[in-house]
Amino acid sequence: MKKMTYAEAIRDGLRVEMQRDPSVYLCGEDVGKFGGCFGVTAGLVDEFPGRVLDTPITETAIIGSAVGAAAAGLRPVAEIMFVDFTGVCMDELFNQASKMRYMFGGKAKVPMVLRTICGGGLGAAAQHSQCMEAWFAHIPGIKTVLPATPADAKGLMAAAIRDDNPVVYIEHKQLLGLSGDVPAGEYLVPLGQADIKRAGGDVTIVTWSWMVHRALAAAEALAREGIAAEIIDLRSVVPLDKETILKSVAKTNKLVIVHEAVKTGGFGGEVAAVVAEEGFDLLDTPIKRVTAPDTPVPFSAVLEKAYLPSEGKIIQAVKELF
Repeated sequence: MKKMTYAEAIRDGLRVEMQRDPSVYLCGEDVGKFGGCFGVTAGLVDEFPGRVLDTPITETAIIGSAVGAAAAGLRPVAEIMFVDFTGVCMDELFNQASKMRYMFGGKAKVPMVLRTICGGGLGAAAQHSQCMEAWFAHIPGIKTVLPATPADAKGLMAAAIRDDNPVVYIEHKQLLGLSGDVPAGEYLVPLGQADIKRAGGDVTIVTWSWMVHRALAAAEALAREGIAAEIIDLRSVVPLDKETILKSVAKTNKLVIVHEAVKTGGFGGEVAAVVAEEGFDLLDTPIKRVTAPDTPVPFSAVLEKAYLPSEGKIIQAVKELF
């Protein structure tokens, strides 16, 4: 084990996979000498000459070239600076990358990773702060992961690169400086395997990305009042680990879903539907969702704080079930 930040763990995951497999390369705006918008790829351009490529400012070309390279046998890791900008390259993603393997009867593979970053809390305003994982989850053929810890960030990056399908790998701004123990060398976290970050028997809280840490803080406060919350970090929204969710709800009989994205059309609705369809008789109370409101992300620090799901809002939702 080695202590690393979330950003360092992603870089280490990239480094290990690039050392292991010469077909892996990085591309995106400023990923080279500048080290990426948030410094995640710093130094890799010197370690891997010719395999860390700075691109023009054109999301369409970044993802279009990655799709072609992946179909031709390479394993590109393409960075889009902010998840908000993926709208520019959605045709390449949802009409090409996601469908190519299916439409060619499995003869073509698209083993590419789209790295991007999401989330609020830094005053980056409405065009640089969204959480859009539900977009990608709605597209058959694309896998979508959102690591919440440094170890998961490294392990999921390795698994994403090795997968033969396109994977959208979403980092969170608030997590980049988070430190934790990370396994050295090759390390994989299987896609589609949720993790119980805290065990409990009174209520299940399903969440992912930054909200895992807000849920853990809420669980700590609830424990002082005698309520034992079980925190499930999905890690992957696609594939979705239904088994872990249903097993936990069978134990607690209560479910709260927490995500930073807006409520309407958010992936929490899919989690709720799975439990309603496959485990309705396990529930003693209605399902609760704690989400952002259906508005753009505010720039004002005061409004943004009110907009984001908080520890207090999670605690309130849990208490309403008792």
